[in-house]
Amino acid sequence: MFIFQATCLKKEWCGHTLFENIHIELKNGEHVAVYGQNGVGKTTLLRGLCGDTPFDHGSVTHMVPVSQWAFLHQEVHATATLQDYVATGDHERALIKQQLETLTQKLEDPDSFKRYEVLYDRFLQMNGYNLDTDVEKCLHTVGLPPDTWHTPVSHLSGGQKTRAQIARILLQQPPCVVMDEPTNHLDEETITWLATWIKQYDGAVLYVSHDRYFLDETAEAIYELTETSCTRYEGGYTAYKQQKDLERKTQAAEAKKQEQERQALLAAIRNYQQWFQSAHKQAGQNDFARAKAKKNVSRLHAKESALKRLDESRIRKPQQSERLHMHLQATSFAGRTLLQATDVSFSYGHKNLFTDVTFSVNRSDKIAVTGPNGAGKTTLLKCMIGTLTPVTGKVSMSPQTKIGYFSQELDDLSAKQTILDSFLTLPGTVEADIRTLLGCFLFSRDDVHKQVRALSMGEKCRVAFLKLYLRGANLLVLDEPTNFLDIDTREIIEDLLQGYDGALVVVSHDRYFLEKIATRVLHVEKGRVDMYDSNYNAYREKRAQPRLNTAAQLRANEREHLQFQLTTLISATTEALSAEQETEIEELKARLRTLEREDKR
Repeated sequence: MFIFQATCLKKEWCGHTLFENIHIELKNGEHVAVYGQNGVGKTTLLRGLCGDTPFDHGSVTHMVPVSQWAFLHQEVHATATLQDYVATGDHERALIKQQLETLTQKLEDPDSFKRYEVLYDRFLQMNGYNLDTDVEKCLHTVGLPPDTWHTPVSHLSGGQKTRAQIARILLQQPPCVVMDEPTNHLDEETITWLATWIKQYDGAVLYVSHDRYFLDETAEAIYELTETSCTRYEGGYTAYKQQKDLERKTQAAEAKKQEQERQALLAAIRNYQQWFQSAHKQAGQNDFARAKAKKNVSRLHAKESALKRLDESRIRKPQQSERLHMHLQATSFAGRTLLQATDVSFSYGHKNLFTDVTFSVNRSDKIAVTGPNGAGKTTLLKCMIGTLTPVTGKVSMSPQTKIGYFSQELDDLSAKQTILDSFLTLPGTVEADIRTLLGCFLFSRDDVHKQVRALSMGEKCRVAFLKLYLRGANLLVLDEPTNFLDIDTREIIEDLLQGYDGALVVVSHDRYFLEKIATRVLHVEKGRVDMYDSNYNAYREKRAQPRLNTAAQLRANEREHLQFQLTTLISATTEALSAEQETEIEELKARLRTLEREDKR
């Protein structure tokens, strides 16, 4: 049984065709992802299939009414408390409960009393008094603790809002769930939980996601949406990439073979033209010879017809995806440490987020900040850049440190400005140079005149990254930079940051991204901030190991830090070691030997 079938869909936006000739369908129980570049219209397609946005052409046949579907949106605008918001997932029970509470104040009125009796009987038949219990079960399932249940949804973090929506879906138990970027703002633990839930869910799921691991774990098929097509590929992201690679190789081989045939036809046409001209010239007024020469003309015409047919069915050589053609430059920095946090603590009211945090950010560091939602990762970043002041401790920076903050760039975008105008307001900018840079960032000639409010979130992120580029910062502080970016752009940004010679501190839950980028990991959880002087994979392995006792853990942390210092010191020295450097290296080695002996006791 189908959930829906859609044919020949077309949608225009601000005079521009987002997509056309789109055919897509979803069967009961299928878990299918929609994949495509930013701005191609993935969210618009989902909204149209759900009936929220009309298509300009085509038809959608809903075998299961949209009223029975559930939706997970990128943004939630709700003023209700968390518990009340989740309860609306069971619309009828929540509505009757609300009506009963209202009628309780009017029981002296006979009509109100009769209405109350009817609704009360219906409420009992629906197990209405179990609604609160069912809501609490769903909230526990998604990991939202009781101290958040009476908090307005608008006050929750991005990850908590996503969990709230999932809890609401759990209560509703719909036959079809539509999700737009469900992993955005979620921590790794919740992403893993959501993937498990989707795999076990019996209903249909249609969703947009750019999380490569998540697609591999959850997608049974992927629809690739482009401006002119919507092609289905079986399997997850890895299978999709393999099929696309094979498709490109096959297309390239066919295009090469066809080009060889074309060149052979062109050569034959040139030869027949030369033969005809030569034979016609030699024939003179000899009718027999002239008739014989005309045979070459008919052969020439046959070859020209064959060339025309070949060109009409010509297979184009596959084009490489557009790439960002740039290198992220950092302002020169002569010292070693750009930022030092010493005994930093921060709290909101009586809630301590972290205490006595000490770490440094050194030149060329690529530090991933990890931890569950609400642990204080963004707060820690804001303490680092000076937006927030620690309750105790201090954050000091070198006079040469120049910070670029991604979240700030995104927040400062003016919705009414065009992309081009938003850059021309920056000091020292020239229009020709800005147009060139925008082209490098995949914005075509006409795109630069789009208003910021017409951009997708992924396109806005590209604009914010370009502004970072123009800042020339030597310390980039990035808060969830890959959220809303399509996979092609994520991979480009990964390459860009790997080649960045400044320091980087980044909050992200994108495992692919962190595996490529991170050289150190700062983990924030339950008031603690622990530095792991290792890449992301090694950090995950260490986190999975059994916990050591306090003394052993302190030795392990110190040993890891000393080894990192030793490696940094040795690798940074290109000339002969000074006496001071040799002494420092020997002291580090001696301390490592002492720790090794203590571990063996």
